[in-house]
Amino acid sequence: MRVVMFGYQTWGHRTLKALLDSEHDVVMVVTHPKSEHAYEKIWSDSVAELAEEHGVPVVIRNRPDDEELFQLLKEADPDIVVANNWRTWIPPRIYTLPPHGTLNVHDSLLPKYAGFSPLIWALINGEPEVGVTAHLMDEVLDAGDIVRQESVAVGPKDTATDLFHKTVDLIAPVTIGALDLIASGRTDFTKQDRSQATFFHKRAEEDIRINWSWPAEDLERLVRAQSAPYPAAFTFHKGRRLEVLGAVVSEGRYGGTPGRIFYREGDGVVIVAGADARTGRNHGLAVTRVRTEDGRELPAAEYFTSMGGYLTERP
Repeated sequence: MRVVMFGYQTWGHRTLKALLDSEHDVVMVVTHPKSEHAYEKIWSDSVAELAEEHGVPVVIRNRPDDEELFQLLKEADPDIVVANNWRTWIPPRIYTLPPHGTLNVHDSLLPKYAGFSPLIWALINGEPEVGVTAHLMDEVLDAGDIVRQESVAVGPKDTATDLFHKTVDLIAPVTIGALDLIASGRTDFTKQDRSQATFFHKRAEEDIRINWSWPAEDLERLVRAQSAPYPAAFTFHKGRRLEVLGAVVSEGRYGGTPGRIFYREGDGVVIVAGADARTGRNHGLAVTRVRTEDGRELPAAEYFTSMGGYLTERP
């Protein structure tokens, strides 16, 4: 099939590579200009550069809603549009233009985790698996019929970076497998159960600030979810920002005021966390590694030279 691809960053780059390696013909690529947003600089392989290396025409747009782009798409005469990590709304006259419409590739197990940063949100929320979904685009964001979907398990020590690498490897089989199904004439695909749908917004600084009233199990997942190269989870100590780079749930149970610097356990320093309403247990978060406001990374036991005092949400 003749394909126009809308894509950006490493997800779009990996999708384009899969398309170029397949039997399908990529006739045009639409991508965003480079961004200085912190999250958008992390996985920043260039879709435009890969397309140009293969002689594929490239169009740069923030939003795909102008008449010039619409005419270029008509001239390209695609059988289908494939979108992956396209960051703005695609209008109906574009996603319905090709005979087979638009196939969107999303990094979650839809209908759960529509929207943004699904891997990070899924890890924080304790999901047992994550994955990639190829679905037909319609008027509701990430809500169209599912053509193909694959999942991977979330390991007990997986970080968001680990999950990125696991799921990015699913892009080729999910995308090309879905295209092959559509090319074969299949039209009966899986309707999404909207009663199971969840939607999450873009990550912001408030989302990585540690709230010590959370249970230690949730805070440990937050630290793993904000693994490098993502911005680290942070708190404040003596009025200064302190990033938490490593942590485990304490072996013992420690009650008291959330945020209290309480006890040395193994390689960590236990900070009192909130009780877990699901289990009734109250463990601490054993912080193992931190980064100070001036950029020093060191073991928590070296940073916290004495017990007592508090870590807080605000300076």
